[in-house]
Amino acid sequence: MDILYIVIPAYNEEANIGDVIESWYPIIEKHNGGGQSRLVIIDDGSRDRTLEIMQAAAKTRPLFVPLTKENKGHGATILYGYKYALREGADFIFQTDSDGQTLPEEFEPFWEKRNDYDMIAGWRLGRQDGFSRKVITTVLRGTVKLAFGLDLRDVNVPYRLMKAETLRKWIGLVPPDFNLTNIAIMAIFGKVGARILSIPITFRPRQGGKSTVNVRKIGGIGVQALRDFRKLDRKIDRAIEYQDVE
Repeated sequence: MDILYIVIPAYNEEANIGDVIESWYPIIEKHNGGGQSRLVIIDDGSRDRTLEIMQAAAKTRPLFVPLTKENKGHGATILYGYKYALREGADFIFQTDSDGQTLPEEFEPFWEKRNDYDMIAGWRLGRQDGFSRKVITTVLRGTVKLAFGLDLRDVNVPYRLMKAETLRKWIGLVPPDFNLTNIAIMAIFGKVGARILSIPITFRPRQGGKSTVNVRKIGGIGVQALRDFRKLDRKIDRAIEYQDVE
């Protein structure tokens, strides 16, 4: 049976985290991998009750693993979760966020196609999270096209299922302190010719709490990302040439 790890980063999500655990835990129970699948939520040094709520929920949910770490940001937290899942023997890794914007009910079409693709990524059809967030995605899509020569539909979507064997092969290319881990991984998969499928998903407004994204820095996000991505692009090219992934 295939072992599934659902990886969710969380930072100051006390308003949402209980509902997120409640809604995603049945997916792990259904696809329990002979009891080895896990829902893993990583608390990124929250200053509210996020970790406390997670730890309480874990007492009655044996397939739920609450982790905590020093605050390093969303990208570093996702990378932490991916590496944990790989160490623990995941066959497939799914990532979403802890703000309640995505729906567990839309997971099954991803799972049904898991053996046919290296990554199955959602794309947010009719997204409801506001104009500024759409602008960020547009900026990042353009930046990825400039840096990598790839036209990827929804580069920072927090709804993706990946084959662990493919992720394990290339994850070493992502710097440990990288801010845009998911975009980097999608670009890497695209550059190395991995099989990627996009499926439309629902994307609701944040269900509670406040976003930590500073929309006033959209321009700066694009400029810095372009520098970082160009460095990564050269690193990917060298890895493809020599197949020398750290």
